[in-house]
Amino acid sequence: MTVAAETLTRPAARWKLFLAVIGPGLVVMLADTDVGSVITAAQSGAQWGYKLLALQLVLIPILYVVQELTVRLGIFTGRGHGELIRETFGQGWAWLSVSGLGIACVGALLTEFSGVAGVSELFGVPRAIGVGIAAAFLLVVVWTGSYRRIERVAILLGLFELVFFAVAVAARPDPHAIIAGLAHAPLGNPQYMYLVAANIGAVIMPWMIFYQQSAVADKGLRPEHFRHARWDTAIGAFITQAVMAAVLVATAATIGRADPNATLNTVGQIAHALVPFLGETWGSVIFSLGILGAGMVAAIVVSLAAAWGFGEVTGYRHSLENRPQEAPWFYTIYTVALLAGALAVIFIPNLVTLTLGVEVMNALLLPLVLGFLVALAIKALPEAHRLRGWYLWVVVTISVLTAGLGVYGGLSSISGF
Repeated sequence: MTVAAETLTRPAARWKLFLAVIGPGLVVMLADTDVGSVITAAQSGAQWGYKLLALQLVLIPILYVVQELTVRLGIFTGRGHGELIRETFGQGWAWLSVSGLGIACVGALLTEFSGVAGVSELFGVPRAIGVGIAAAFLLVVVWTGSYRRIERVAILLGLFELVFFAVAVAARPDPHAIIAGLAHAPLGNPQYMYLVAANIGAVIMPWMIFYQQSAVADKGLRPEHFRHARWDTAIGAFITQAVMAAVLVATAATIGRADPNATLNTVGQIAHALVPFLGETWGSVIFSLGILGAGMVAAIVVSLAAAWGFGEVTGYRHSLENRPQEAPWFYTIYTVALLAGALAVIFIPNLVTLTLGVEVMNALLLPLVLGFLVALAIKALPEAHRLRGWYLWVVVTISVLTAGLGVYGGLSSISGF
């Protein structure tokens, strides 16, 4: 091959490699904008207009820094998160971490299926039917597919979240109001600070860390894929926070302008509040498509994170490349987690209580989750890729501030201060 011909093939080869590597970061970030996160963004826009919009942009690099550690750990150790904790700190600490994961996964699944139930009831379909169909679809996808096929399905479902950008445009936000909101942040207001903490708590979840590190290992990514995997994470971080910003803008331009005190605790309440401003199509149908996409991709990620996490700690086979008969416990945990969340939502009517409880729980788990992540990045990585110097202090500072504000938000919601 001539030099000229080789030069022409290099860009194509790089794109081919990037497309082969991309997936774990994009999937986990699309799942990050789950039903609970959408509700949090909607409440932020309705109550405070555009004053929390800047926070969504600030959270992009924070989210990237945290999830990049999972990529680094997965690629350079070849281990999932739970397995690496067990090998580095012992069985007891591994069980502590996976116990927190289990609690978070159950809570998250309640939130995701609550969103599916809300959409079902919005269109007159009994929640049992809507949630049952969603659960059956997710079971079939995982029980019959390889990792790559499941990854493609998850990305396809998550792309439905992009309709929130169209909803934001249809809301016709005032550019001058957006600029004014970006420049004003009432940091001395306790209610404002509570929503700051809630938004931070909605960004980093235990199952995100377990899923992405395990997915990187299960996909077989190697050190030469590290640069592309980081880009995968960076693109996903930008998209997920852009979606959050779009939801905030849509509610700020409509509900926030007319009725800032509107109750927006469920999917149905948000949709009904948007309809007078955007019409039935944009306010109900299109918005519901975004919610379904968010809930379904998050349900896949959360359930697989639970199955991977428990498999890594106990030692049973835990790969999507194994058939169900080869890894029965892995597929059983996935199935039990999914069905438990679906059945709970079908039989428990108070969806508002579920959503609020999950937000508090995730916030209180942040110190445990980020503590393990940073400790592994310092101790378990090969010497050449360990955190050191100024970047180590950046990561530690971000982790402490994020965990601190998450706990503050959780405690304030419990105690009322």
